[in-house]
Amino acid sequence: MTDTPARLLTLLSLLQTPREWPGSELAERLGVSPRTIRRDIDRLRDLGYPVEATKGAIGGYRLVAGTAMPPLLLDDEEAVAIAVGLRAGAGHAIEGVDEASVRALAKLEQVLPSRLRHRVSTLQAATIPLTRGDGATVDPRTLTVIAAAVTGHERLRFGYRSGDGTETKRQVEPYRLVSTDRRWYLVAYDLGREDWRTFRIDRVDEPFATGARFSPREVPTGDARQFLSRSIYRRQPLTEVDVSFAAPVEAVRARLPAYLGTPEPTGPDSCRLRTTTSDSPEWLALRLALVDCEFTVRQPARLTDHLRELGARLIRATAVSTTDERKTTDPEKR
Repeated sequence: MTDTPARLLTLLSLLQTPREWPGSELAERLGVSPRTIRRDIDRLRDLGYPVEATKGAIGGYRLVAGTAMPPLLLDDEEAVAIAVGLRAGAGHAIEGVDEASVRALAKLEQVLPSRLRHRVSTLQAATIPLTRGDGATVDPRTLTVIAAAVTGHERLRFGYRSGDGTETKRQVEPYRLVSTDRRWYLVAYDLGREDWRTFRIDRVDEPFATGARFSPREVPTGDARQFLSRSIYRRQPLTEVDVSFAAPVEAVRARLPAYLGTPEPTGPDSCRLRTTTSDSPEWLALRLALVDCEFTVRQPARLTDHLRELGARLIRATAVSTTDERKTTDPEKR
Protein backbone atom coordinates (compact mmCIF):
# COMPACT_ATOMS: atom_id res chain seq x y z
CA MET A 1 0.00 0.00 0.00
CA THR A 2 1.84 3.05 -1.29
CA ASP A 3 -0.81 5.71 -0.50
CA THR A 4 0.45 7.08 2.83
CA PRO A 5 -2.85 8.65 4.07
CA ALA A 6 -4.82 5.50 3.22
CA ARG A 7 -2.15 3.35 4.85
CA LEU A 8 -2.22 5.43 8.03
CA LEU A 9 -6.00 5.11 8.25
CA THR A 10 -5.80 1.35 7.78
CA LEU A 11 -3.04 1.11 10.36
CA LEU A 12 -5.07 3.20 12.82
CA SER A 13 -8.12 1.02 12.26
CA LEU A 14 -6.08 -2.09 13.09
CA LEU A 15 -4.57 -0.53 16.20
CA GLN A 16 -7.99 0.44 17.53
CA THR A 17 -8.76 -3.26 17.87
CA PRO A 18 -8.06 -4.11 21.56
CA ARG A 19 -5.02 -6.32 21.03
CA GLU A 20 -1.26 -6.05 20.52
CA TRP A 21 -0.02 -6.15 16.94
CA PRO A 22 3.50 -7.47 16.12
CA GLY A 23 5.27 -5.15 13.73
CA SER A 24 5.84 -8.00 11.28
CA GLU A 25 2.10 -8.76 11.12
CA LEU A 26 1.25 -5.11 10.53
CA ALA A 27 3.86 -4.94 7.77
CA GLU A 28 2.40 -8.05 6.14
CA ARG A 29 -1.15 -6.74 6.35
CA LEU A 30 -0.24 -3.42 4.79
CA GLY A 31 2.28 -4.78 2.30
CA VAL A 32 5.16 -2.60 3.48
CA SER A 33 8.42 -3.07 5.33
CA PRO A 34 8.76 -3.08 9.16
CA ARG A 35 10.73 0.15 8.80
CA THR A 36 7.76 1.82 7.09
CA ILE A 37 5.53 0.61 9.91
CA ARG A 38 7.84 2.25 12.46
CA ARG A 39 7.72 5.54 10.54
CA ASP A 40 3.93 5.36 10.31
CA ILE A 41 3.70 4.70 14.05
CA ASP A 42 5.75 7.86 14.64
CA ARG A 43 3.38 9.81 12.37
CA LEU A 44 0.38 8.62 14.38
CA ARG A 45 2.09 9.65 17.60
CA ASP A 46 2.74 13.10 16.13
CA LEU A 47 -1.02 13.32 15.43
CA GLY A 48 -1.79 12.63 19.09
CA TYR A 49 -2.51 8.90 19.04
CA PRO A 50 -0.86 7.21 22.05
CA VAL A 51 0.70 4.13 20.44
CA GLU A 52 2.69 2.03 22.89
CA ALA A 53 5.51 -0.27 21.73
CA THR A 54 6.73 -3.32 23.62
CA LYS A 55 10.07 -4.99 22.97
CA GLY A 56 11.01 -8.63 22.81
CA ALA A 57 10.31 -11.65 20.66
CA ILE A 58 6.53 -11.20 21.01
CA GLY A 59 6.62 -7.42 21.26
CA GLY A 60 4.47 -5.16 19.14
CA TYR A 61 2.23 -2.11 19.07
CA ARG A 62 -1.07 -1.23 20.68
CA LEU A 63 -3.19 1.86 21.20
CA VAL A 64 -3.49 2.93 24.85
CA ALA A 65 -5.36 5.62 26.79
CA GLY A 66 -3.71 9.02 26.49
CA THR A 67 -4.25 12.48 27.91
CA ALA A 68 -6.75 13.52 25.22
CA MET A 69 -9.46 11.83 23.18
CA PRO A 70 -8.20 11.23 19.61
CA PRO A 71 -10.55 10.73 16.65
CA LEU A 72 -11.88 7.17 16.37
CA LEU A 73 -12.45 5.05 13.29
CA LEU A 74 -15.65 3.02 13.31
CA ASP A 75 -16.71 0.23 10.99
CA ASP A 76 -20.27 0.10 9.64
CA GLU A 77 -21.69 -2.07 12.42
CA GLU A 78 -20.09 0.04 15.17
CA ALA A 79 -21.34 3.31 13.63
CA VAL A 80 -24.91 1.97 13.33
CA ALA A 81 -24.88 0.63 16.91
CA ILE A 82 -23.68 3.95 18.36
CA ALA A 83 -26.12 6.01 16.30
CA VAL A 84 -29.08 3.84 17.33
CA GLY A 85 -28.07 4.08 21.00
CA LEU A 86 -27.63 7.85 20.86
CA ARG A 87 -30.95 8.29 19.05
CA ALA A 88 -32.76 6.19 21.64
CA GLY A 89 -31.30 8.28 24.44
CA ALA A 90 -31.88 11.58 22.68
CA GLY A 91 -35.52 10.84 21.93
CA HIS A 92 -36.32 10.87 25.66
CA ALA A 93 -34.96 13.27 28.25
CA ILE A 94 -33.25 10.58 30.28
CA GLU A 95 -31.27 11.69 33.33
CA GLY A 96 -27.59 11.76 32.45
CA VAL A 97 -28.19 12.14 28.71
CA ASP A 98 -27.50 15.77 27.95
CA GLU A 99 -26.44 18.07 25.14
CA ALA A 100 -23.07 16.34 24.73
CA SER A 101 -24.75 13.14 23.54
CA VAL A 102 -26.85 15.08 21.04
CA ARG A 103 -23.76 16.87 19.72
CA ALA A 104 -22.08 13.48 19.28
CA LEU A 105 -25.12 12.19 17.40
CA ALA A 106 -25.13 15.29 15.17
CA LYS A 107 -21.48 14.75 14.26
CA LEU A 108 -21.99 11.07 13.58
CA GLU A 109 -25.10 11.49 11.42
CA GLN A 110 -23.41 14.25 9.43
CA VAL A 111 -20.88 11.77 8.04
CA LEU A 112 -23.00 8.60 7.94
CA PRO A 113 -23.41 7.27 4.39
CA SER A 114 -27.03 7.16 3.23
CA ARG A 115 -27.09 3.35 3.34
CA LEU A 116 -26.09 3.40 7.04
CA ARG A 117 -28.47 6.25 7.84
CA HIS A 118 -31.29 4.14 6.40
CA ARG A 119 -30.25 1.20 8.60
CA VAL A 120 -30.23 3.41 11.69
CA SER A 121 -33.72 4.74 10.92
CA THR A 122 -35.05 1.23 10.26
CA LEU A 123 -33.63 -0.14 13.50
CA GLN A 124 -34.97 2.76 15.53
CA ALA A 125 -38.43 2.41 14.01
CA ALA A 126 -38.47 -1.27 14.97
CA THR A 127 -37.27 -0.66 18.53
CA ILE A 128 -39.38 0.29 21.55
CA PRO A 129 -37.09 2.01 24.08
CA LEU A 130 -37.59 1.24 27.75
CA THR A 131 -37.57 4.62 29.46
CA ARG A 132 -38.58 6.09 32.77
CA GLY A 133 -40.99 8.96 33.14
CA ASP A 134 -43.87 10.36 31.13
CA GLY A 135 -41.94 13.04 29.30
CA ALA A 136 -42.90 13.63 25.69
CA THR A 137 -40.70 12.04 23.05
CA VAL A 138 -38.96 14.13 20.39
CA ASP A 139 -37.56 13.35 16.96
CA PRO A 140 -33.77 12.93 17.32
CA ARG A 141 -33.37 14.70 13.98
CA THR A 142 -34.90 17.81 15.56
CA LEU A 143 -32.34 17.63 18.34
CA THR A 144 -29.39 17.14 15.98
CA VAL A 145 -30.42 20.11 13.82
CA ILE A 146 -30.65 22.31 16.90
CA ALA A 147 -27.41 20.96 18.40
CA ALA A 148 -25.54 21.66 15.17
CA ALA A 149 -26.87 25.23 15.15
CA VAL A 150 -25.84 25.70 18.80
CA THR A 151 -22.33 24.45 18.06
CA GLY A 152 -21.99 26.45 14.84
CA HIS A 153 -23.52 29.67 16.29
CA GLU A 154 -26.11 29.67 13.52
CA ARG A 155 -29.56 31.23 13.71
CA LEU A 156 -32.60 28.93 13.71
CA ARG A 157 -36.11 29.23 12.32
CA PHE A 158 -38.92 26.94 13.45
CA GLY A 159 -42.62 26.72 14.17
CA TYR A 160 -43.59 26.64 17.83
CA ARG A 161 -46.78 25.56 19.61
CA SER A 162 -47.30 27.12 23.04
CA GLY A 163 -49.00 25.43 25.99
CA ASP A 164 -52.41 26.86 25.02
CA GLY A 165 -52.07 25.62 21.44
CA THR A 166 -51.09 28.95 19.84
CA GLU A 167 -48.77 28.42 16.86
CA THR A 168 -46.10 30.96 15.95
CA LYS A 169 -42.98 31.24 13.79
CA ARG A 170 -39.74 31.94 15.64
CA GLN A 171 -36.23 33.02 14.67
CA VAL A 172 -33.70 32.61 17.46
CA GLU A 173 -30.06 32.53 18.37
CA PRO A 174 -29.76 29.08 19.99
CA TYR A 175 -27.63 28.99 23.12
CA ARG A 176 -27.95 25.57 24.80
CA LEU A 177 -29.99 22.36 24.80
CA VAL A 178 -30.93 21.21 28.31
CA SER A 179 -32.60 17.98 29.41
CA THR A 180 -34.42 18.29 32.71
CA ASP A 181 -37.69 17.31 34.35
CA ARG A 182 -38.16 14.48 31.78
CA ARG A 183 -38.09 16.88 28.80
CA TRP A 184 -35.71 18.60 26.37
CA TYR A 185 -35.59 22.40 26.26
CA LEU A 186 -33.83 24.99 24.12
CA VAL A 187 -32.51 28.14 25.77
CA ALA A 188 -32.25 30.82 23.08
CA TYR A 189 -32.41 34.54 22.36
CA ASP A 190 -35.69 35.22 20.52
CA LEU A 191 -34.99 37.85 17.85
CA GLY A 192 -38.67 38.66 17.35
CA ARG A 193 -39.29 39.22 21.10
CA GLU A 194 -35.84 40.72 21.66
CA ASP A 195 -35.49 38.69 24.83
CA TRP A 196 -34.33 35.31 26.15
CA ARG A 197 -36.81 32.45 25.94
CA THR A 198 -37.02 28.72 26.66
CA PHE A 199 -38.71 26.32 24.23
CA ARG A 200 -39.92 22.79 24.80
CA ILE A 201 -38.41 20.72 22.01
CA ASP A 202 -41.46 18.46 21.66
CA ARG A 203 -43.38 21.61 20.62
CA VAL A 204 -40.79 22.69 18.02
CA ASP A 205 -41.75 22.00 14.39
CA GLU A 206 -39.38 21.71 11.40
CA PRO A 207 -36.33 23.63 12.68
CA PHE A 208 -33.76 24.65 10.10
CA ALA A 209 -30.53 26.60 10.26
CA THR A 210 -30.64 29.84 8.29
CA GLY A 211 -26.91 30.02 7.58
CA ALA A 212 -26.65 33.38 9.35
CA ARG A 213 -23.94 33.34 12.01
CA PHE A 214 -24.09 35.22 15.30
CA SER A 215 -21.87 36.06 18.26
CA PRO A 216 -23.26 34.36 21.37
CA ARG A 217 -24.82 36.68 23.94
CA GLU A 218 -24.43 36.15 27.66
CA VAL A 219 -27.40 34.33 29.19
CA PRO A 220 -28.90 36.45 32.04
CA THR A 221 -28.15 33.98 34.83
CA GLY A 222 -24.76 33.01 33.38
CA ASP A 223 -25.88 29.37 33.14
CA ALA A 224 -28.47 27.83 30.80
CA ARG A 225 -29.71 25.29 33.34
CA GLN A 226 -30.25 27.95 35.99
CA PHE A 227 -32.07 30.15 33.49
CA LEU A 228 -34.33 27.24 32.52
CA SER A 229 -35.12 26.43 36.16
CA ARG A 230 -35.99 30.03 36.88
CA SER A 231 -38.18 30.19 33.77
CA ILE A 232 -40.07 26.99 34.61
CA TYR A 233 -40.62 27.94 38.23
CA ARG A 234 -41.82 31.37 37.24
CA ARG A 235 -44.53 29.85 35.03
CA GLN A 236 -45.66 27.03 37.33
CA PRO A 237 -46.85 27.00 40.95
CA LEU A 238 -44.35 25.54 43.40
CA THR A 239 -45.13 22.94 46.02
CA GLU A 240 -43.22 22.29 49.23
CA VAL A 241 -42.77 18.56 49.76
CA ASP A 242 -41.77 16.84 53.01
CA VAL A 243 -41.55 13.03 53.03
CA SER A 244 -39.99 10.57 55.48
CA PHE A 245 -38.71 7.19 54.24
CA ALA A 246 -38.16 3.99 56.22
CA ALA A 247 -35.01 3.07 54.27
CA PRO A 248 -31.31 4.06 54.20
CA VAL A 249 -30.59 7.32 52.47
CA GLU A 250 -28.44 5.60 49.81
CA ALA A 251 -31.32 3.35 48.74
CA VAL A 252 -33.79 6.22 48.53
CA ARG A 253 -31.36 8.50 46.69
CA ALA A 254 -30.78 5.81 44.03
CA ARG A 255 -34.52 5.61 43.26
CA LEU A 256 -35.43 9.30 43.32
CA PRO A 257 -34.91 11.66 40.36
CA ALA A 258 -31.89 13.88 40.97
CA TYR A 259 -33.86 17.10 40.38
CA LEU A 260 -35.97 16.44 43.52
CA GLY A 261 -32.90 16.94 45.68
CA THR A 262 -31.03 14.77 48.16
CA PRO A 263 -32.70 13.20 51.22
CA GLU A 264 -31.11 13.79 54.62
CA PRO A 265 -30.40 10.77 56.85
CA THR A 266 -32.42 10.66 60.06
CA GLY A 267 -31.07 7.30 61.21
CA PRO A 268 -29.27 4.22 59.86
CA ASP A 269 -32.44 3.01 58.15
CA SER A 270 -34.41 6.20 57.64
CA CYS A 271 -34.18 9.53 55.86
CA ARG A 272 -36.24 12.62 55.05
CA LEU A 273 -36.72 14.61 51.84
CA ARG A 274 -37.63 18.28 52.02
CA THR A 275 -37.78 20.00 48.65
CA THR A 276 -39.69 22.42 46.44
CA THR A 277 -40.97 21.28 43.05
CA SER A 278 -43.38 22.17 40.27
CA ASP A 279 -44.35 18.52 39.76
CA SER A 280 -48.02 17.57 39.95
CA PRO A 281 -49.31 15.49 42.90
CA GLU A 282 -50.09 12.68 40.45
CA TRP A 283 -46.51 12.48 39.24
CA LEU A 284 -45.05 12.81 42.73
CA ALA A 285 -47.26 9.98 43.99
CA LEU A 286 -45.97 7.66 41.28
CA ARG A 287 -42.33 8.62 41.91
CA LEU A 288 -42.70 7.99 45.65
CA ALA A 289 -44.34 4.62 45.05
CA LEU A 290 -41.37 3.59 42.87
CA VAL A 291 -38.96 4.11 45.77
CA ASP A 292 -40.22 0.71 47.00
CA CYS A 293 -40.18 1.30 50.75
CA GLU A 294 -42.50 2.54 53.49
CA PHE A 295 -42.86 6.33 53.53
CA THR A 296 -44.92 9.04 55.23
CA VAL A 297 -45.98 12.27 53.53
CA ARG A 298 -45.86 15.20 55.95
CA GLN A 299 -46.87 17.74 53.31
CA PRO A 300 -48.55 18.79 51.08
CA ALA A 301 -52.03 17.66 52.00
CA ARG A 302 -53.10 17.34 48.36
CA LEU A 303 -50.33 14.81 47.79
CA THR A 304 -51.62 12.79 50.76
CA ASP A 305 -55.15 12.98 49.32
CA HIS A 306 -53.96 11.78 45.93
CA LEU A 307 -52.01 8.88 47.45
CA ARG A 308 -55.12 7.85 49.38
CA GLU A 309 -57.20 7.92 46.18
CA LEU A 310 -54.50 6.06 44.26
CA GLY A 311 -54.28 3.39 46.98
CA ALA A 312 -58.04 2.88 46.98
CA ARG A 313 -58.04 2.56 43.19
CA LEU A 314 -55.28 -0.04 43.29
CA ILE A 315 -57.09 -2.02 45.99
CA ARG A 316 -60.27 -2.03 43.88
CA ALA A 317 -58.27 -3.29 40.91
CA THR A 318 -56.86 -6.09 43.04
CA ALA A 319 -60.31 -6.99 44.37
CA VAL A 320 -61.65 -7.42 40.82
CA SER A 321 -58.73 -9.67 39.89
CA THR A 322 -59.23 -11.77 43.03
CA THR A 323 -62.96 -12.22 42.31
CA ASP A 324 -62.26 -13.36 38.74
CA GLU A 325 -59.64 -15.81 39.98
CA ARG A 326 -62.08 -17.33 42.50
CA LYS A 327 -64.67 -17.82 39.78
CA THR A 328 -62.23 -19.77 37.61
CA THR A 329 -61.04 -21.98 40.47
CA ASP A 330 -64.45 -22.68 42.06
CA PRO A 331 -65.66 -26.12 40.75
CA GLU A 332 -69.29 -25.02 40.94
CA LYS A 333 -68.54 -22.02 38.71
CA ARG A 334 -66.95 -24.07 35.94
